[in-house]
Amino acid sequence: MLKAQADSDLLNAVRAVERGEPFLTPEAQRALIQDVLGEGSVREDELTPREQEVVKLVAEAHTNREIAEILHLSEKTVENHRSNAMKKLGMRDRVELVRYAIRKGLIEP
Repeated sequence: MLKAQADSDLLNAVRAVERGEPFLTPEAQRALIQDVLGEGSVREDELTPREQEVVKLVAEAHTNREIAEILHLSEKTVENHRSNAMKKLGMRDRVELVRYAIRKGLIEP
């Protein structure tokens, strides 16, 4: 269920779950299908140049503090760029970022 439809579909969802049935709104079904088909994924070129730099440096095993010093940014700004890139790429942790950077040729394995 998507948050936007939570108020209108919540009761139906609760009832379906009580019956042991799955519940997906049409909007959630579309989002799931797009995700599975890769239509909802973000392309590398949709990352900002700064996000790409941060991803590369993360993949090179630099800490947020080191990245901040290299790019002359605050650590919080580095964390924000890393977090935004991870969200855009649908990733959960630094390990996934490293794999991504290797696949894209941003760093050598």
